[in-house]
Amino acid sequence: MKKRALGFWEIWNMSFGFLGIQFGFALQNANVSRIFETLGASKDELPILWLAAPVTGLIVQPIIGYFSDRTWHPKLGRRRPYFLLGAILASLALIVMPNSPMLWVAAGTLWIMDASINISMEPFRAFVGDLLPEEQRTRGFAMQSFFIGIGAVVASMLPYMLKNWFGVEDESTSGLPASVKWSFYLGAIAFFGTVLWTILTTKEYPPEDMEAFRKENAEVGVFDGIKESFMGIFKMPKTMKQLSLVQFFTWFALFSMWIYTTTSITSHVYDMKVSTAQFDEMHSKFKAEILTQNRKDGIAKLDDISFSEKIKSVFVPSPERSLLKRINAADSEMESLNNKYEGSEDVLLSKGIIDFLRDKEFSKSLNLNNTTNERLTYVNDQYNEGGDWVGVCFAVYNGIAALFALLLPFLARRFSRKVTHMLCLIAGGLGLISIFFITSNTGLLIAMVGIGIAWASILSMPYAMLAGALPESKMGYYMGVFNFFIVIPQIVSAGILGYVLNKLFGGEPIYALVIGGMMMILAGILTLRVNDKATIEINE
Repeated sequence: MKKRALGFWEIWNMSFGFLGIQFGFALQNANVSRIFETLGASKDELPILWLAAPVTGLIVQPIIGYFSDRTWHPKLGRRRPYFLLGAILASLALIVMPNSPMLWVAAGTLWIMDASINISMEPFRAFVGDLLPEEQRTRGFAMQSFFIGIGAVVASMLPYMLKNWFGVEDESTSGLPASVKWSFYLGAIAFFGTVLWTILTTKEYPPEDMEAFRKENAEVGVFDGIKESFMGIFKMPKTMKQLSLVQFFTWFALFSMWIYTTTSITSHVYDMKVSTAQFDEMHSKFKAEILTQNRKDGIAKLDDISFSEKIKSVFVPSPERSLLKRINAADSEMESLNNKYEGSEDVLLSKGIIDFLRDKEFSKSLNLNNTTNERLTYVNDQYNEGGDWVGVCFAVYNGIAALFALLLPFLARRFSRKVTHMLCLIAGGLGLISIFFITSNTGLLIAMVGIGIAWASILSMPYAMLAGALPESKMGYYMGVFNFFIVIPQIVSAGILGYVLNKLFGGEPIYALVIGGMMMILAGILTLRVNDKATIEINE
């Protein structure tokens, strides 16, 4: 079937739902760790809790892609039933997440939220291949990138805007800022509303032979779908194999950036150090006042808690046990800092240690001198200023991506898609590496320009190159399999980067961004190996 070329507003409408989807992802990325920590998660527990996101994508996306290829609803069509289901579930999860009463509820909600977002997002990639002729696909994916950028900018800035522009009170009864809660509520409305707009304004092409389509898919069971989805990695077309390496190194770099940008910028550009003498005072008084008095409230040492009690603590809130975990975590980290910076003139504090030493419950008993207390207040302000600036940086690179996405179709026609993607990835890699050499917050915005250029291309060019190598009947299936190479590198990055940093770079997080930049440049070079011709090449 020859597809007609769509007009600008038709492409706008079919891509508009991505605005809401990105609201969900941006709110999740910016605030879920904060919610976990409010509910008692330690810094070391965060990576395990966060693995839910890539693991969920690994499981859900190929299965949804497989079944969306084999679906036809008389009113909603092929992909739109999944848009609607994902939007309903994701919007509900966005409302529940900031109101989670316990850590296990928040962790479970993250799984549901990420799975639901993936249910909506995965068919959107195939939607472009379904509805647009080959010559318009780059434009279609670029339009998706535009909405992703706009959604990320607004969602990232939403808590700030609600607090500073609309006067939403800073603290709620749960300990989370009310501005964060309302951001999630508004995100739920945006997610459902924009996806519904696409559903109502865009029609799909039905199968050419409806009877044959129904007969072919009538006996496809859930188990068959799951098995076939994960076998797809062994049946990838040549173009997908070539792009898989590009995607692996690209998303390794991106996940490195998302995990370590805040700690890198606050420690590298901002001043979070105290003198060795001040740290020695903190350390010694911490030991004397907190750990060696046998805890007057009678809390046992962490090692004395039985396994059953530890399991119980996951499901039943316990202020005493939460306090004990904080004490043990602070003790371990302070010992590590003491050993790491022995003989140095100053010590770089983490946010966790700063918060613990400034906690109202402990600050009086520690009885630190005024100079040390003033320094703690200063480094805490530096962290908050740096953390706020990271949000600005993320908004800038997403804004650059939204604007640059509009130029991608012209660049692709001028240089080819793979050369354009290579140049964009190299710009992003250089942007990440440049952060190592930047010492001012305004200088960081220049680095974000390169990252934004790369992000615009990452969200469109690989899919535009891949779509031409896939048959329409398996577009959703292979797009889902392709996402293996988004989530697998995230899992690898979360698993090995901490070890590499500790063993080779003294635990300095800024080197994670340097490694990420090098990975992104390598991904750009590997793009030159990709076949960029619209030739369907399927291995049955």
